[in-house]
Amino acid sequence: MAYIAGPDRTQAVLLPEVLDDYVGAENPVRFLDAFVAQLDLGALGFQRAVPAATGRPGYAPGDLLRLYLYGYLHRIRSSRRLEQETHRNVELMWLLRRLTPDFKTIADFRRDHARALKGVCREFILLCRQLDLFGGELLAIDGSKFRAVNARERSYTPARLTKLQRDIDRTIARYLRELERQDTAEAGTEAPSAVALQEKIATLQQRRDRYDTLRQELAASGETALSLTDADSRPMMSGGRIEVCYNVQTAVDAKHKLIVAEDVTNAAGDRDQLSPMATAAQGVLPGAAPVVVADQGYYHGAEIKACLEAGLTPLVPRPLTSANEARGLFTKDDFVYNADVDAYRCPAGELLTYRSTTLELGRTIKNYRTSACGRCALKPRCTRNKDGRKITRWVNEHLLEAMEARLRRDRAVFARRKELAEHPFGTMKRGMDQGYFLLKGLGKVRGEFSLTVLAYNLKRVLNIVGVPRLLEALA
Repeated sequence: MAYIAGPDRTQAVLLPEVLDDYVGAENPVRFLDAFVAQLDLGALGFQRAVPAATGRPGYAPGDLLRLYLYGYLHRIRSSRRLEQETHRNVELMWLLRRLTPDFKTIADFRRDHARALKGVCREFILLCRQLDLFGGELLAIDGSKFRAVNARERSYTPARLTKLQRDIDRTIARYLRELERQDTAEAGTEAPSAVALQEKIATLQQRRDRYDTLRQELAASGETALSLTDADSRPMMSGGRIEVCYNVQTAVDAKHKLIVAEDVTNAAGDRDQLSPMATAAQGVLPGAAPVVVADQGYYHGAEIKACLEAGLTPLVPRPLTSANEARGLFTKDDFVYNADVDAYRCPAGELLTYRSTTLELGRTIKNYRTSACGRCALKPRCTRNKDGRKITRWVNEHLLEAMEARLRRDRAVFARRKELAEHPFGTMKRGMDQGYFLLKGLGKVRGEFSLTVLAYNLKRVLNIVGVPRLLEALA
């Protein structure tokens, strides 16, 4: 039995007369073309939105935007690879009308339009709202670390600089001992020459001086780390090891797992990101008062209070950070607060009454004590403080207690957090191979991540709605 065989390469064939015949009616490139065509590129901040009257003509920003949207949708982010695709990809030939910009022009466009790209992402999110793709009832907020263009070896913290200088001092001391030994040893013994050792010592001294300079720059900047390649990136824990990263934040709507709001920060922790992300998502969903779920890394009283004041309902579990629990002592959870008398009842049945108010890290804290600790038989299990046990309470702690009660009541709602919040990051990092940045600088990576979010949302919407309905919505 013969194999399936293609026609002879020298055989003349009749190809379609127009390029449009190669692109079907439901091909996503038709939506990309129409979507960019209806954008007000000048209002979004794209350069050359209106061509100059004189000078050499340049590429229209809409065409370069179409190229990037197609590339991010198909796992092609490199400007050189995008240039190659314009020469051989029929869909791109149709989308760009056979334009073939060089890689430098392509790269400069992404670098120079970070804020405008964020605007394009928001325009698509508004289109999704028009298509009623957001439920507005449940939002999941989460963060993930995306690698920056900065090797770990080119990022320094005060602790790392101290270690590096200490290692240099030890090595120099060893070389000096070797020089002293050679002075007393017999000639002809096999060992590095004195000249070679002195050259090594001089090299190490230069490196140590360089580390001193970096330490001074770090102290002057007031930052916790100094990255030499991408100055805005920071060392963060990612995948069980320290990597130089950015902290990417998303707010995901539960209806179709679409991203409603996104941002990038160089803060390693998430505790200050809850209310900014939640209110940004709420702005896209006017009139909505969703439940907002996030992991315990977002637990911060001021952020939870801000969400409640904005009409949101946060559900964030409290992390277990009590040092007393590790010591086998009673924790604050063992003390019951009575709001009627503004006092805590301890495990021994005594009342800790209000004594004073202090200001700690911008928060108003109330202090509670009792005079019964000195004669209490449970004191060894309660505190090691000779003055007795003290309980502190934030003036708005009743908000946190109410949230804990809602968490116990709505466990099924909070259980959806992981499937909602982590699904987009898995798709971006594995399915789209976009878990790292190509640009440097916080402003630029924000624009780059907006392209990633737009590509993720577009993939889902194409599967949910389809190209014809999207084109109808644009019309």
